[in-house]
Amino acid sequence: MKPKQIREMTDEELERQARELRREGFNLRMQQTTGQLANPARMNQARRDTARLLTEQTARRQKAAATTDGK
Repeated sequence: MKPKQIREMTDEELERQARELRREGFNLRMQQTTGQLANPARMNQARRDTARLLTEQTARRQKAAATTDGK
């Protein structure tokens, strides 16, 4: 997922996508445990995409907090 795509998402879309990626990461870990994982690189990609989404959410929260604090 590209950073530009993430920045264009609404807060609700970010939350929904992060939830889906967490679920996908869980499913990928289960597939790895059972030996059914076809694409091991997808685990890293899902983890990194999740981190990107969470980073954007945190940045938006900090920006909102800074504007409401009068800074």
